[in-house]
Amino acid sequence: MHIFLYGPPGIGKSTVGKILARSLKLSFIDLDRVIETNAGMSIPQILEQQGESIFRDLETAALKETIGHALSVINAKKPGGSQTGPTLVVALGGGALLRDENRAFAENNGKVILLMAELSTLLERLHNNFGKRPLLAGDLNAKLSSLLAKRGEHYNSFPLIVHVDGKTAEQNAHHVQVVLGRHHLSAMAEYDVVVQNVEQVGNYFSERRLINPIIVTDENVAKFHAVKVVAALRSSGFDPKVIAVPAGEAYKELKTVSGLWKSFLENGLDRQSTVIALGGGVIGDMAGFAASTYMRGINWVAVPTTLLSMVDASLGGKTGFDLPEGKNLIGSFYPPRLVLADPQLLKTLPEAELISGMAEVVKHGIVSDPELFSLCARGLDSVKDNLEEIVKRAMAVKIQVIEEDPYEKGFRAALNLGHTVGHAVELVSRFNLRHGEAIAIGMVAEAKYSARVGLAGVGLVEAVTESLKALGLPIHIPENMLREEIIRAMRVDKKKNANAIRFALPVEIGKVELVDVMDLESVLK
Repeated sequence: MHIFLYGPPGIGKSTVGKILARSLKLSFIDLDRVIETNAGMSIPQILEQQGESIFRDLETAALKETIGHALSVINAKKPGGSQTGPTLVVALGGGALLRDENRAFAENNGKVILLMAELSTLLERLHNNFGKRPLLAGDLNAKLSSLLAKRGEHYNSFPLIVHVDGKTAEQNAHHVQVVLGRHHLSAMAEYDVVVQNVEQVGNYFSERRLINPIIVTDENVAKFHAVKVVAALRSSGFDPKVIAVPAGEAYKELKTVSGLWKSFLENGLDRQSTVIALGGGVIGDMAGFAASTYMRGINWVAVPTTLLSMVDASLGGKTGFDLPEGKNLIGSFYPPRLVLADPQLLKTLPEAELISGMAEVVKHGIVSDPELFSLCARGLDSVKDNLEEIVKRAMAVKIQVIEEDPYEKGFRAALNLGHTVGHAVELVSRFNLRHGEAIAIGMVAEAKYSARVGLAGVGLVEAVTESLKALGLPIHIPENMLREEIIRAMRVDKKKNANAIRFALPVEIGKVELVDVMDLESVLK
């Protein structure tokens, strides 16, 4: 699925495209340069000597040639070749998709992202080089205004639009990644995170030279999705086995992990094999840990099936299991080779689980995305109508943080907002509270503490509380839950530092601060 950047002259397609390609570890093609190379003359010369009609013919030929070459690379690849794949980022000319033939070809072979800006922004960018653009020769303002009016309906017909006004090229490239739901992580290890239909899993396996897959899932998820994933892999020539373990946090223990190791041996997995974690955060943590320790580490791929795992648990390479004394006390940093998130899988998710997952989404909005927080505050019906966008935005928040601090030595701890109290509440409830429900309670408790110590701005506690309530999430510690037990659970939390525990406290929507707290009783007042 190639990435085509489109939009009016001066919008910055080539600049953004180069940054985007570098971030995603893909090849970049400027279609205008291909046309010039094929014609042996510049585009102004082509237009002057041969006219716009001939130029458009050359444009069509260059587009098909470029994508055709990429397809030939796919077909010619042999085992042991490049792991980056032949996907291209292509910067198109400002009128390249005016022809229905070209548009259909591009949309059949990838995603078209339209870059748009106000007239004033385009005029400013074009002021110094519009002489190189024959279609705008003369009165730049009048010509550009006329061109935008003429193409307005055409440009507005594209569903994926990024407005570039007032932002740097780097910010615009990142925005394109969010809209696409595609990222390449490299701080801890090289792997891709993609929001894509799960039926593509076999293609992604082939592209990355992954072999001998075994699917680890739980008994609930297996009923809904195992057959679909098995069929997708078989269509690409694989013969996967399926291991289904009991569902639930209570089974996230050493006994279950040991059973996975034994099953790997019985199914003949070797160091070249690949584990697919198909399920929520519990499955991802356990299957990832089992893969990280089996034969000193084999490949694994995360295919999350819950909102919670899509936006949080599957990202960042944390794996592990629980001890009776606390969550995730045993684990490793071991990133997957690929995270493939398909929001369509969430259609089978019980509403209570969807609501639970929204706690992490709200958290990500508080940490660094006010617009995401605003989407959450509109309530559950709005969330269901915008689920793919919410998944993409929430994933992008975590990815940006973990790339800056992969091993949680600094600001990555901001993602623990709500978790210090939340994990303790979850444990004391004997997991009768869902993870997201406990985190929602933790966020409110920590926001109130932040306000009491003078960090949280005016109205922050109310904003967080009302957003969580609008989603149907709890905001109070259950009255029958002993505060002493919660404090005891917090003291064995993995985020503690000597006598203090590091909290991520909200300051405003879009900003948190890390604070070491010794007096845990004061947090729960």
